[in-house]
Amino acid sequence: MEKSIIFSDSAPAPIGPYSQAVKVGNSLYVSGQIPSDPISGQLVTDNIINETNLVMRNIGVILKAASMDFRHIVKCSIFVTDMNDFAAVNTAYANYFDHAPPARETVEVAALPKGVHVEISCIAVEA
Repeated sequence: MEKSIIFSDSAPAPIGPYSQAVKVGNSLYVSGQIPSDPISGQLVTDNIINETNLVMRNIGVILKAASMDFRHIVKCSIFVTDMNDFAAVNTAYANYFDHAPPARETVEVAALPKGVHVEISCIAVEA
């Protein structure tokens, strides 16, 4: 099966040897996104709600580059450095799913790239 690399100039460029997303068949695998402003390249770490919203906006532009949107997401993985932020992350995250939210897990980790507090990856599928 052929794979296509998905890239959007409107999302942060990868900081390592990976792609923003890879499409295989009708499935899209979006790499973990951190709260990096795609225009300035600056990290947003002032509060977890702002971080989560920026991560979700970055995911949104990658989905758009693949001709998809949040309705196509079937699975998300959320990584946080402090499980005490769970409720705030959940509040921000919920704004991106009108109904039928995807499956997901939220895991506390010791650290994330560049010292951010949240990273989210997802899988989206075209109907």
